[in-house]
Amino acid sequence: MSVLRTEFEFTLPRGYADAAGNLHRQGVMRLATALDEVDPLQDARARANESYLSILLLSRVVMCLGEMRPVTPEMIERLFASDFAYLQELYVKLNDGESHLVETECPTCGTRFELDLMADEHG
Repeated sequence: MSVLRTEFEFTLPRGYADAAGNLHRQGVMRLATALDEVDPLQDARARANESYLSILLLSRVVMCLGEMRPVTPEMIERLFASDFAYLQELYVKLNDGESHLVETECPTCGTRFELDLMADEHG
């Protein structure tokens, strides 16, 4: 019997800087539900600016950034553009039902490599 993985660790290219200036690069994103994709459509910010939908959606599926949880729309708003783009790409790769390869970077040495997010962790 296989178990469906629903949460995936990631490392942001730059990192989220909190109010104290601490940098948070590690995080966890979960698979999206139908409600995650539909509920933000009712938000006035998304109705006023369609681009804001991505911010709302990511704030629902990003479970944590470092020790910071919950992740709020305001936190997603303050991400560097490269980190925002990285999370959008990760979201698509996790939820599109096709390829689950993402490019990531070793936080220690900086080596970039592809990682299969859906690979069986035990074999």
